[in-house]
Amino acid sequence: MVENEKNEGNQTLRRPEWLKIQLQAGDGFRDLKKIMKKSSLHTVCEEARCPNLYECWAHRTATFMILGDICTRACRFCAVTPGKPAGLDLEEPVRVATAVQEMGLRHVVITSVARDDLADGGASVFAMTIRAVRELNTECKIEVLIPDFMGDRQALQTVMDAKPDVLNHNIETVRRLSDHVRSKAKYDRSLELLSRAREMSTTTPTKSSIMLGVGESWDEILMTMDDLRANDVTILTIGQYLQPTRKHLSVEKYYTPEEFSQLRKIGLAKGFRHVESGPLVRSSYHAHEQAQEIVHQN
Repeated sequence: MVENEKNEGNQTLRRPEWLKIQLQAGDGFRDLKKIMKKSSLHTVCEEARCPNLYECWAHRTATFMILGDICTRACRFCAVTPGKPAGLDLEEPVRVATAVQEMGLRHVVITSVARDDLADGGASVFAMTIRAVRELNTECKIEVLIPDFMGDRQALQTVMDAKPDVLNHNIETVRRLSDHVRSKAKYDRSLELLSRAREMSTTTPTKSSIMLGVGESWDEILMTMDDLRANDVTILTIGQYLQPTRKHLSVEKYYTPEEFSQLRKIGLAKGFRHVESGPLVRSSYHAHEQAQEIVHQN
């Protein structure tokens, strides 16, 4: 990651102390690294350069990225490699399930690159992976972080029919900046997907995430919260955008821990059942604790 980042006005912003990351590659990290390499699997932790990689892997928690490591979209904030994917690996779901078993996970997050080259956007492979994981890991909770499938209702139904324990789709940013920040994704399409997921399964918690620091205003953040609540989103995560390389979007502002704490309180007051808000929070950060809290509230 770059230590100093330039905003659109070419002013260099120095990364504040609260965003300094301590890297600790303990036994848990090394074990997961071996399993991933042996199984020829990808994690969004590595591909997206997540700042919490060492912490999560040390606690034997990882987010699997299925459908390859080449994305058909080129979002301006994302470090995953864009391009033309090569085919499908239909043995991948079983390898993910086996890796989850080897790692002894109680909560797994499964995400993917965008696969707009596929008729169903990869929804059938999501469903296969959910079922394979559940067959080998009956006690493991399964969270999926899905793309928008270009608004295909049947693709979403395919995923929901596999009965994930949590359905996650990220809104990413405020309405005004959505087209600028995201590739092909549409703000209202994301809201519609989240709403449809709740219609398809009223008992499945839905989740979304907002990253801050790409030019949004405070009022726009609150309006995005309202839009998500209006579509019955259950869990919200809020984190600081960090520029992965110099070719990606610049950071416009670093929010303080106090501002993130305030947003957490506001989100809970607006009706979210869980809000994870902090500078280094990412969509899958503390996912196991979030799901547990929702279960305990029921």
